[in-house]
Amino acid sequence: TPVERTRTESVSARRRRRVVVGVTVVVGAVGLGLALAVRPGDPLFYLASLGVALLWIAGAIVSGPLHLGAARTRSGDTSLGVLQGFLLGLLLLAVFLVGALVVAQVPILRGPVEGLLDHARYGALWVVALVTAVNGIAEELFFRGAVYAALPPRINALGSTALYAASTLFSGVLLLTFAAICLGLLTAAQRRVTGGVLGPIASHLTWSMGMLFLLPPVFALEG
Repeated sequence: TPVERTRTESVSARRRRRVVVGVTVVVGAVGLGLALAVRPGDPLFYLASLGVALLWIAGAIVSGPLHLGAARTRSGDTSLGVLQGFLLGLLLLAVFLVGALVVAQVPILRGPVEGLLDHARYGALWVVALVTAVNGIAEELFFRGAVYAALPPRINALGSTALYAASTLFSGVLLLTFAAICLGLLTAAQRRVTGGVLGPIASHLTWSMGMLFLLPPVFALEG
């Protein structure tokens, strides 16, 4: 059940938000594809990835107001939804790690994932972790903040998820697009309930940081 909230936006403000969102999605998708095409270990990867994150953040801010949101607690009070987001992120992480055991057995699926993991293997892990965290926050600010607010209420959850998944298509890694769909649906549902981006950010960071540190050992076991 969504937390009650009353927000209105003028027609002109909604139109501007949609224009900003449309331009940012196209440019960001191309930028993400170029960033992931950089050779693992090349410092340019970090700069390119941070550049994409800054683009998402800029698009979110320019599009219009963003909200942190609120979630219900069992006692009937409200919270910022961070704990809820963390627990849901853990659940999605567990599902993906189990799925990784299957993916590791299929060469056609394992290869592209190994290519993504090479950025963590051949680069400085703490830098990759920092870039991963910044990108996670930036993506939620844009896709669950700006994009979600720009779309009509009847399609904003599915629409924001579809655009989020579409932004990964230039990467050429279908499993990355699949992950974007799963993560996008989860965080869009949180956005609907909480009315803000803080819960989705907690889920995204929990999932993405968990995948960064736990997926390589899982693949090593099955290698």
